[in-house]
Amino acid sequence: MEEEQAFIRSALGTIVIVGCAKGVSKITITDVEIELSINIPNNLRDAVQQLKDYFEGKRTYFDFKIHLKGTAFQNKVWKELQKIPFGKTVSYHQLSLRLGDAKAIRAVANANGKNPLWIVVPCHRVIGSDGSLTGYAGGLWRKKWLLDHENPVKQQSLF
Repeated sequence: MEEEQAFIRSALGTIVIVGCAKGVSKITITDVEIELSINIPNNLRDAVQQLKDYFEGKRTYFDFKIHLKGTAFQNKVWKELQKIPFGKTVSYHQLSLRLGDAKAIRAVANANGKNPLWIVVPCHRVIGSDGSLTGYAGGLWRKKWLLDHENPVKQQSLF
């Protein structure tokens, strides 16, 4: 099945969306200037619109069709990542416990780093046990932006 691509602009760079009739299989970001898509392939239209809505602050979840390609363990980790609520974070240790093996932190972190569906499978919501922002393929500044976008600091009332 032939995969198609779409390129859209976001606050963090150009988003590259790849997929076919089975679903979206890859979402990445680049700083390289790429011509934005004018005609969005039918199979990618829901993903494009939902990602635009997310960046505009109008969406807190994704429900377009995805097609994850990974090992059994990676898929298990990626499914668990999808359970982390919008605006919340978990540590790698907590994620390992949820997967049933507290000692699997490195394996979990490795699977997290190979996540092909940036934002949609929210690997940016996984942080260090001490609350630090650790590792992110898109760069730590993007991880911080995403976390701030999902959980903006509310202005405290002066009265």
